[in-house]
Amino acid sequence: MKRLVLKFGGTSVGSIEKIRKVANIVKKRHEEGNEIIVIVSAMFGVTNDLIKKSNLISKDFDSKELDVLLSSGEQVSSSLLTGAIIGLGFKARSWMGWQVPILTDSNHTSSQIIKIKTDEIIKFISDGGIACLPGFQGISVDNRITTLGRGGSDLSAVAVAKFFETDSCEIYTDVEGVLTTDPAMHKKAKKIDKISYEEMLEMASLGAKVMQPISVQASMINDIPVQVRSVSSGKTGTTIISQSEIDYTKVVTGIAYSKNDAKITLVGVADKPGVAAMIFEPLGKNNINIDMVIQTAASDGKKTDVTFTVKREDLLKTLKLIEENNQYLNYKKIIHDDKVSKVSIIGAGMVSNPGVVYKMFSALGSEQINILAISTSEIKISVLVQEDVIQKAVKTLHKKFELD
Repeated sequence: MKRLVLKFGGTSVGSIEKIRKVANIVKKRHEEGNEIIVIVSAMFGVTNDLIKKSNLISKDFDSKELDVLLSSGEQVSSSLLTGAIIGLGFKARSWMGWQVPILTDSNHTSSQIIKIKTDEIIKFISDGGIACLPGFQGISVDNRITTLGRGGSDLSAVAVAKFFETDSCEIYTDVEGVLTTDPAMHKKAKKIDKISYEEMLEMASLGAKVMQPISVQASMINDIPVQVRSVSSGKTGTTIISQSEIDYTKVVTGIAYSKNDAKITLVGVADKPGVAAMIFEPLGKNNINIDMVIQTAASDGKKTDVTFTVKREDLLKTLKLIEENNQYLNYKKIIHDDKVSKVSIIGAGMVSNPGVVYKMFSALGSEQINILAISTSEIKISVLVQEDVIQKAVKTLHKKFELD
């Protein structure tokens, strides 16, 4: 007998009809002889609606009360699903985060799970029951309801898999698995059967929406294999596992992109130690993430240009902070462009295969796609291009690296 965590996202439980469908999936997995713990997200759109309501009350809504409010979405869906499972003739029960309890720190709206008490639920599922837990929520050491932040339900599933020592953690979604790229961007995207934690973390960080980076990181740290499966299909989907367990037949595993970037260039900055720190220190203190950074060599040894990218929504805030700091930077002028996008190739196979950079750049060059900035890691190469050619870039690289 295996012990499984089955997690269902907001689109999977987005209506009563879909909840009934999920109940039948749970029923099938239970009838196969498995002990089942189900984790559910709020029904699709509910959390956003609750956030809107809190903003109508106050733009500075108390974070502790916001956690109480937002956690109610998962309470509704877990109760409805439990009721549907009972309606199919099975023993089932829902637990709220505070009833388990799922113990977290007190960092409201983005808490971390410290410990999960397992005794009561293990006894229940050992006796043939199906346990249904709301994702995204817990209770702090000072007895306040907490939430885990964006991607919190996936994080709940990984944590449950860890503390309950389950045999598998299955994430059910409305796609058949992790795809080589966004099918809305390129219709020739196909399912990846196996992907490493490291590759999945890069893809999630670069915009792939199947799992949030924080939950991928948690599964990697705890070495918990994750299966991404489709609610509509009985197929296995994609397995996320250790890199050592994957036989790489392709150099590149997937193509990711983002359309929420802005490029900033400081022209004529003094070329001396400490200037870069002066540029980026106030941005870091204001929670602005810097992505790509390029510093051109100063021909005269005195002045240089510094280019970097931020999220588009942070552009105005970034420009304001830099202008306030110009008395120390003394740059000649500042240039910015918010019509840029990033495209990335990801693959652990790149480590042992030279020539990938040339292959990527030549493919883009053959399509007259200009590269504005570059950043690399051991298993990722990202380039910045103009936003109006991002789809062309994705299709070109997808074909070049034989992913179609």
